[in-house]
Amino acid sequence: MRRVWKALQWLAIIVVSLLVVAQFFRPPKTNPAVDQAQTLQAGTHISPQVATILDRSCGDCHSNNTRWPWYSNVAPVSWFVINHVDDGRRDMNFSEWGRYDARQQAGKLNQICREVKSGSMPLSSYTPLHPGTKLTPEDVKVLCDWADEERTRIAAQPGAQPKSFQQLPGGA
Repeated sequence: MRRVWKALQWLAIIVVSLLVVAQFFRPPKTNPAVDQAQTLQAGTHISPQVATILDRSCGDCHSNNTRWPWYSNVAPVSWFVINHVDDGRRDMNFSEWGRYDARQQAGKLNQICREVKSGSMPLSSYTPLHPGTKLTPEDVKVLCDWADEERTRIAAQPGAQPKSFQQLPGGA
């Protein structure tokens, strides 16, 4: 029994030592500067209700305005959190909405509705520590109605359709 206790003590010392060393190997947490002219709010017709839902449930991973929680400073959890934020920004970044062309914007709006309807967003690993981010059925309806309206508005803008779908000169 004494040998088992001694082995467990050494194992605990090794695990704690590894956790301490891990604190020196953290990826950078970033919040890049935001050009307000490129944001989702600047490029879409967005109601205060939609803006509130997106900020509350999506903004930490899909914008450059991440609110970094305390545990994002503790490795190895920080690696997981920072990776999720980086992936979220790469996939869709509300702070850089104006950099997407009309087709990309329409696709991203469709993606928003599809993912909130399926329950895949916000991530199930995110909502337990951030219970206020969980979307209600009403939130999902509001977001999907808004996304549909925005896609319709984008499609109606001149130059929004790819050239292959535009009327050729001379009425042909």
